[in-house]
Amino acid sequence: MRLMLAVLLATCGLAIAPGAIGPAYAAPMDCPPNCDRIPDSAWIDPTALPLYSTYRWPGLAGVAVTASNPRFKFEEACNTPAVADDPRSFVVAARAAVPQPEGQWQLQVQVLHWRGETWRGGQLAASVFDKAVAALRACQQTSPLTSPSLTTDTTNEIAAVVSGVLPGQAVLHEYLLVNPYNSTVVEVAMWANSPPRVEWPAVADAQILDAMNEPLCTAYIDSCR
Repeated sequence: MRLMLAVLLATCGLAIAPGAIGPAYAAPMDCPPNCDRIPDSAWIDPTALPLYSTYRWPGLAGVAVTASNPRFKFEEACNTPAVADDPRSFVVAARAAVPQPEGQWQLQVQVLHWRGETWRGGQLAASVFDKAVAALRACQQTSPLTSPSLTTDTTNEIAAVVSGVLPGQAVLHEYLLVNPYNSTVVEVAMWANSPPRVEWPAVADAQILDAMNEPLCTAYIDSCR
């Protein structure tokens, strides 16, 4: 009887390891470009994030949760209105947040991926990115008590500092990129009430944006050119 059961399980691909209480499944790190989950390998290396030496950011895959209808952190600061027919309503997304005590730098990282044919997913990702860029540029119009400054503004990448004009308001460092080859948008946002207890380091935008993009070429197999 045991032999028959083992044969049946092997045939169905449900072999149970000795001592296990249920089926043992592999947990692949990477995906093809058309993927219905955010692979662990898609997250930026925490050591590449600003202030790692101070906060020792954890591995983000270990703290990530599914994000439904995700919005970017700057949209809260800028009071950005919702967009009709937003492609983020059907995106595969995960959010990793690392909260800190008041006055310390808070961290949020999001990875958004659109399933289906890459040419279509790339268009959706690019449209979300372009609308985000427009919203950042309009930040002071939608939130007059903010003072946004774009420090990097290219076709696929943007970085900005959004500061409040009143004492005690938060200062936000926002990094956003799109990789149309794997239909993915990545956000890194860090913010603290002003003045923050830890001084913001001098770090090049390109260094952070490159570290955000690099994992995507591994996570979404054969997606980068």
